[in-house]
Amino acid sequence: MTGLGVMVVMVGFLAIASLQSESRPCDTPELGFQCGTAISHFWGQYSPYFSVPSELDASIPDDCEVTFAQVLSRHGARAPTLKRAASYVDLIDRIHHGAISYGPGYEFLRTYDYTLGADELTRTGQQQMVNSGIKFYRRYRALARNSIPFVRTAGQDRVVHSAENFTQGFHSALLADRGSTVRPTLPYDMVVIPETAGANNTLHNDLCTAFEEGPYSTIGDDAQDTYLSTFAGPITARVNANLPGANLTDADTVALMDLCPFETVASSSYYSSSSSSSDRATADAGGGNGRPLSPFCRLFSESEWRAYDYLQSVGKWYGYGPGNPLGPTQGVGFVNELLARLAGVPVRDGTSTNRTLDGDPRTFPLGRPLYADFSHDNDMMGVLGALGAYDGVPPLDKTARRDPEELGGYAASWAVPFAARIYVEKMRCSGGGGGGGGGEGWQEKDEEMVRVLVNDRVMALKGCGADERGMCTLERFIESMAFARGNGKWDLCFA
Repeated sequence: MTGLGVMVVMVGFLAIASLQSESRPCDTPELGFQCGTAISHFWGQYSPYFSVPSELDASIPDDCEVTFAQVLSRHGARAPTLKRAASYVDLIDRIHHGAISYGPGYEFLRTYDYTLGADELTRTGQQQMVNSGIKFYRRYRALARNSIPFVRTAGQDRVVHSAENFTQGFHSALLADRGSTVRPTLPYDMVVIPETAGANNTLHNDLCTAFEEGPYSTIGDDAQDTYLSTFAGPITARVNANLPGANLTDADTVALMDLCPFETVASSSYYSSSSSSSDRATADAGGGNGRPLSPFCRLFSESEWRAYDYLQSVGKWYGYGPGNPLGPTQGVGFVNELLARLAGVPVRDGTSTNRTLDGDPRTFPLGRPLYADFSHDNDMMGVLGALGAYDGVPPLDKTARRDPEELGGYAASWAVPFAARIYVEKMRCSGGGGGGGGGEGWQEKDEEMVRVLVNDRVMALKGCGADERGMCTLERFIESMAFARGNGKWDLCFA
């Protein structure tokens, strides 16, 4: 059997297990990851996806009919990147060689070995993406039972495998729906866009020289360093007191915190009903449902995890999002592709789009009701910036933590966790509302509306005058994307 065959069989099992298992796993299609929520929802971009609170009703209104749905998804939970994996191995080695004793709660480090590997999806990540496909089908059932999504993915293995897992989940939900009218076969066709250096790829853009290598490339790291200096010192002192001789730095403390989410999402215990009493106590202390979190998680308090989450949020905001002058420009290419799909017209873009692929109806078809694209967290931050999802949010404070409720719903854990998803939905509504500039309750007959959701949170876009349900007219939505339609600040990339 080929490697792809193994993947299909394994993921098919995961999809069936998610639909039929009587045990309650940590990750479910509707709510995402719900173990140890007082901790696990504060791991920044390393948090497993969870359904984010929304001030507006995120359900599809009863008086509306969805005509189009697009999902842009981050890959599922993975092992650390190769570079970070090497740094974690070095950290553990320094602890083993330097520490002369291990304080209470730190004893596990005496025999701990790093065995997570690098870059690949974990089982948690696979299941996340299966669940994501199931949820997408269920939410857009009226369209999905008659049409499968057109799928594109960035070319890195973990992203491609995430797309495959998503389609497996979608497919299992379709087969379980007696009202479905289509019977496609697996694997679904998908366009894989290579991530080779210099390639035009809106799902992984690295063409902007000033952003990748120039003065804009260090803004995020500098902002993180500033915030780190405000909270990490006392934590590092406590860790060193429990590991005398290790002489760890603030950066080492953050690395130890990183191992909490990475070890947790690597665990297979989330799909087993058995766990030790000490593991259950760990999960329960974190507000979980009896599943264990990594022992690394116990080394830090809930308030320290909130500081960690904000540290990651600062890094993403200033590194890839609205806080970087060139951050939103990196998402312009995808937004222009989205506008083409929404309006049913050819792509017009002068940034990162691949004109060969986007000009071919086989690789960029128009007029489809469902689309699914798969990408990375940094690229999704650029897309959120280009969409204006956080317009009006003040620059993130680099010296004092702010909660996401104070920041228009922004936190790295709320925006780009593992298996994050942005939904863009177009619908026709018979009731009031309109966000079209014609006054409250105004809406032209048969005029289509657009709404954006980030991990189940309705983003009432200010640029297009979203109404009380978070909707804008299609016309106003397209007009409001002037930044993207004007190619952002692409000219500064090569200045």
